[in-house]
Amino acid sequence: MTDNRHGSAIIEFPSELEIVTTREFDAPLELVFDVLTKPEHVRNWFAAFEDRVTECSIDLRVGGDYHIVAVTPDGQECSFRGTYLEIEPPARTVATWLFEGWPDAHAVDTTELRETDGVTTMTTKLAFRDQAGRDHMTRFDGQESSFDKLEDYLRSLVEQGATASG
Repeated sequence: MTDNRHGSAIIEFPSELEIVTTREFDAPLELVFDVLTKPEHVRNWFAAFEDRVTECSIDLRVGGDYHIVAVTPDGQECSFRGTYLEIEPPARTVATWLFEGWPDAHAVDTTELRETDGVTTMTTKLAFRDQAGRDHMTRFDGQESSFDKLEDYLRSLVEQGATASG
């Protein structure tokens, strides 16, 4: 197990409208999928920095919606929502994506997972419908912070599982 992958996301720009982020996690594929798609898990890692999730609803079915609200320490709400277009447990989801702070930044978010030797690689692709929407995404520190929290949360669950089975 790698001690810490914080800050290890690889961000690529295959076109002017797409952003692809890849990050590895020392956790089994099924666990990573659950932690990405179940509200009881998402609320523990989704909010970046010192923000906290105050609302998290996920209807994990094609046509189902998700809505996640995080609040910053100074009280600003950050609301994300979308609708699932495709679901292939435990390896792939495709959903619309909208950060309500940027109402013109509509995108399709594709998340794919694959596991090799106990390490799950997550690849997310945000495909924006136009350049105006894509232009909002100029910094990725919030995404990296959320992925660092995701790593820490996954590690805690893996360690709990090891303790429970040992």
